[in-house]
Amino acid sequence: MQTKMMIDGTFSDTASGAVFEVEDPATGETIAEVAAGGPEDVVHAVAKAHVAQQRWAATPPRDRSEILRRTWELMVAHADELAGLITAENGKPLSDAKGEVSYAAEFFRWNAEEAVRIRGQIGTAPAADKRIIVHHPPIGVVVMITPWNFPAAMITRKLAPALAAGNAVVIKPPKQTPLTSLRIGELLLEAGLPDGLVNIVPTTDSSSWVETAVAQTPVRMLSFTGSTEVGRILLRQAADRVLKTVMELGGNAPFIVFDDADLDAAVEGAMTAKMRHSAETCTAANRFYAQRGIAEDFTAALAERMGQVTVGRGTEEGVGCGPMIDADAVESLTRLVGSATGDGARIAVGGKAIDGPGHFFEPTVLGDVDHASEIAHTEIFGPIAPVYPFDDVDAVVAMANDTELGLTGYVYTRDLAKGLSVSERIQAGMIGLNKGLVSDPASPFGGMKQSGLGREGSTEGIYEFCETQYIATDW
Repeated sequence: MQTKMMIDGTFSDTASGAVFEVEDPATGETIAEVAAGGPEDVVHAVAKAHVAQQRWAATPPRDRSEILRRTWELMVAHADELAGLITAENGKPLSDAKGEVSYAAEFFRWNAEEAVRIRGQIGTAPAADKRIIVHHPPIGVVVMITPWNFPAAMITRKLAPALAAGNAVVIKPPKQTPLTSLRIGELLLEAGLPDGLVNIVPTTDSSSWVETAVAQTPVRMLSFTGSTEVGRILLRQAADRVLKTVMELGGNAPFIVFDDADLDAAVEGAMTAKMRHSAETCTAANRFYAQRGIAEDFTAALAERMGQVTVGRGTEEGVGCGPMIDADAVESLTRLVGSATGDGARIAVGGKAIDGPGHFFEPTVLGDVDHASEIAHTEIFGPIAPVYPFDDVDAVVAMANDTELGLTGYVYTRDLAKGLSVSERIQAGMIGLNKGLVSDPASPFGGMKQSGLGREGSTEGIYEFCETQYIATDW
């Protein structure tokens, strides 16, 4: 288990020698002490990245591609080990952790293919006085800040296209889950990645880390996945240096079930959209809207399924919901349930924290929730499914869009025309139409409104890490 920071291809202690503890959220026990980087370490990492990036940008795309593909192969070969690390530091069920590793690894394979397909163009100006040449060079040194809920995938979704395009990166992994990122760093080196291109500096002082990183002259881009609140702060900091930003921020996903929907399929989709990775995902269904004719049946069926979910340590057989990341998360969920029931909601199943050790909360379904309640306007980030009855299409679209967030939405109906029409009206970057899972490396991941800027994945993702340069000439 690697616990030191990675700079210029070497794992070492920080300048201060400081460390911090990483906790197993299922037990509250310390599983590792990790190097805690400071501003001087960040300056060092950026300097090394700057030097390495200039050589990497001149490396043939095919050579970059082959290193990324070897990294994919190594991640697949070490899938069980990586999944074990994810479960140990994040707590999610081992089956979900294995799914995350597969998803995370795929970004290396996908971007190995994209590395050799960065397109350019040539044309004649309308006045015929010059030729217009456009190409896409790498942006330079990219600072990346990743969250704890997907310790592998949130790094690889950024890292793979950045490297494919010819950039170098400095990563701040989350203090709750740094071990997986450090292991991926080792695998990149094993795959043949040149020293200095990927630098991983864990820290407990995120504010100083980020302030130092964005102030460094070689840094030209900031890529962040996390809460909208933190995203706003980072955008202000990036603005001082006019850095390019890609922001994958919070979600408040509506899950709409019309009375003509296949109820069994809708409940199955709801379980996938809500409970994957212990419900701690930004794409999780947050607000369940059930048309009044089936609202009671949907609530009862969902409550039955949620009541069957086994809660426990992610390493235990059959567990469908692991611990929340920390005690603060459990406290937040408890408060949201109390607020909703105080506004008239009823508890169909669950509703309370589970005694420790560890940070567990019962899978919960709330019926007849008032749309004015706090829970309707909060990213829950836990296993609580509030159900809101609705009457007609216009009403549910208005409720679905009654948020500043617009990452994901879900629609269930047997009427394809209605489903597509409603999907187009929902102000969200990604829609699951009769599907409870939308994420795929081949699809553009990102949100509307305050859920983010830019896209990750698909053919669009690599261009976020490129500049567009135009050359005017004539021959």
